[in-house]
Amino acid sequence: MKGTVTVRLKGGVLDVEGKAIAGALAKLGFDDVGAVRVGKVFEVDLPELDPAAAEATLTAMAKALLANPVMETFEVEVGPG
Repeated sequence: MKGTVTVRLKGGVLDVEGKAIAGALAKLGFDDVGAVRVGKVFEVDLPELDPAAAEATLTAMAKALLANPVMETFEVEVGPG
């Protein structure tokens, strides 16, 4: 089973990297770009065949290591292998 965990900064957290990317895009001529927010995507292969068990495992991984709950939110998705 494959799963993904998408991690993003919370809305009130300053995204310095996103701001730098937005500035670079403007310098390259992409003037219509507003704010840019940067995130991370983790793709994980899991041995579980049960989607509920896979989702629970991914959620535990996100809470333990992949996301910083003070500054970030996360979403978990499970799909076939």
